[in-house]
This record gives sequence, structure tokens and C-alpha cells, in this order.
Amino acid sequence: MIDLRRVTGLWRRCDVVVRDLPFGLLMAVVSLLPALHGKGTQVGDLPARPFDALAIVVISLECLPLAVRRRWPAVCLVLVSLGFALDQIRAYHVFASNAMPIALISAGAHLERGRRVTVVLLSLAYVPLTLALGRLGATERPEGYVVFYLALALAWGIGAWLRSTRAAEAERRHHVAEATRAAERTRIARELHDVVTHHVTAMVVQAEAARYLIAAPDRLDATLSAITDTGRRAIADLRHMLDLLKADHDTDVSMPSAGELHTLVEQTRRAGQPVKLTEEGSPAESAGSAEFVTYRVVQESLTNALKYAHGSPTVVHVRYGEKEISVEVSTDGPGSRAASPGGSGRGLAGLRDRVEALGGEFSADRQAGGGFLVRARIPAENPS
Repeated sequence: MIDLRRVTGLWRRCDVVVRDLPFGLLMAVVSLLPALHGKGTQVGDLPARPFDALAIVVISLECLPLAVRRRWPAVCLVLVSLGFALDQIRAYHVFASNAMPIALISAGAHLERGRRVTVVLLSLAYVPLTLALGRLGATERPEGYVVFYLALALAWGIGAWLRSTRAAEAERRHHVAEATRAAERTRIARELHDVVTHHVTAMVVQAEAARYLIAAPDRLDATLSAITDTGRRAIADLRHMLDLLKADHDTDVSMPSAGELHTLVEQTRRAGQPVKLTEEGSPAESAGSAEFVTYRVVQESLTNALKYAHGSPTVVHVRYGEKEISVEVSTDGPGSRAASPGGSGRGLAGLRDRVEALGGEFSADRQAGGGFLVRARIPAENPS
């Protein structure tokens, strides 16, 4: 049994000339049928003449160049126009003369250079054709020639419209591709920021604290071990993210979720930040990206607490509802900023974008009595 998809695929991979040739051959064959003699386009109303050897040449000039109408539209148009002029002067009126508007449409759609020159030359060439037909005894009135010229201009206009439509579509696809690439770069930057900043901040804070623990070997060893564990966790998270960015990554690779908040909080505690985690309810089975965004909100908030309020009590409260997940992370007092690397504000801006992309609400403000409060309301995906 013939596989139509395979045949279609092979046909599309053929050169454009090969794909355009059958149409021209079909027109040539049809033009030779006796029933269609004298059924072509007529300009000047000269009496039809019987076919002779030159008629075969005329049919070939009008039909065969259609094979290159997309590859070399100017060549196609010149040859078809020559065949058309001979056809009208010799009054064969072959069916192949209908190739003229097809050649004009193709030229209007595919001709890249010299478009205006082509239009001017064709218009000028039409004048001597009408004069030659008049000398041969054509009975066509002047308005008839004008109407036919306008019909040819319409064919060119259709091709030009197709060209502009194709160009507009290409431009739209280009903008969509650019927007997609920009969105992907932004997504990758957010993931790098979330993964790297948290762990590196914890390592910086722990290393800073280690300076003051030289006289306490046990605590120093524990701090250095914590730095090592944090570094390993950072490497593991980076590898995990790079796996997700691969086009052929395993679909079973999971993203961080709200269920890993206890591990995140414990890591922050080991970095020297007193953190209390309280949770209400339980995550929905199909919360999906809502859980991932919840994890990122808590992670970035704890990172900022380490940076700008190291040593200050931090409270993380997460409430799982049927339709949304509410997150509050509050940090009391300014804390120690000795080990705080500078911030760019990208983290909070990225959180706002993540939350709002899911239709939620996000806020991050200083509290009246000191400290900082991050709130997020993240709609959960509908389990149904």
C-alpha cells in the first residue's frame, strides 16, 4: 500500500523546478487537444489560424517556462511574453496563452530585483503589440486593449499582494521567534539566579562566619562542612537545571516543589539564619507549577534574608488551599549586613513575574516596625 505521507514528503524535498514542471507540461498537452483549438486568450479579434509547426514552438514558449516561474521568474515572464506575442500575431489563440497571467502572478510574487523596470518594460512592449495587431487587421477597439492591459496589471497586482503577505508572515514569525528566544533567555536567567544565588549566598555567609571560629575547632569544622554540603547542593541543582534545559531531557526529571521546603529551610538554618516554618493544609495532587513557584518564592526570600538580615529571625508561613497557595516570609530587624553581597533586584522582579504569570498576586515591602515582608498568592491548578 502506498504511503501518502512518505510520497508527499519526497515530493516536497524535490527541487522547486521539478515540482513546477508538471503544470507547464499539462498545459502544453491540453493545448494540443483539437477540442481546445482557438480557445485561448484573444487580443485584437483576429481570425483564428490553423496549427502549424510554429504553433508548437509558441505552445512550448508559453508553457515550458512555467517550470522556472519561482526559480527564475524574470526568465519565465520574458519567454512566456514572447510566446504570447507570437500567439496573438499569428492568431493561433492556443489554450497555452492562459499561461500569461500565471507568469505575471509568479513574477509579482517571486521577482526580487528590477520589479519596477519589469513593469515599465512590459507596459512599453504592449504598445507595439497593439500596433502590430492593428496593422494585421485587428478589429479590437482601443478600450478593449485598455481593459486587457488592466487585466494583466491585476494579475501582477495579485502576485505583489501574495509577496507582501508572505513578507508580513515572515516578519511576524521572526518577531515571534525573537520573543520566544528572549522569553527563554529570561527563563534561564531566572533559573540561574534562583539556583546559584541562594547557595552562593549561604556559602559566603558561612565563610564569613568561619573567620571568627578559628578558636573553636568543632564549630569551625561544622561550618566548613556546611559550606562543602552547600557547594555540592549547588552543583547538583545546576546539573539538574541543565538537564531540564536539554531538548531531549527525561520527562521524569522533577522540578523543585513545595514539598522540599523543609530541606530548603534546614539548609538556611545551617547557614546561620534562624528560620521557623509553619504550614497549613497539604499541597493538591496536581498543583503543578504553583508548587514550583511557591518553592522559588520561599527560596528567594530566604536568600534575601541571608543577604540583608543575617542572624535576624525569619518566619515562613505557607497555607495550602483548594484554589490557591498563600506564602508569607517575614524577617525581623535589619540584622547583620557584613557578609551581604550587593543585590540587583532581579530576584524579586523575577518572583513577581512568576506569580503574575499564574494569575496570582505578589508584594514585597519593608515593615513599619523594621524588617521585610514578602507575600504571594499563587493560584493552584484545577485538579479536575
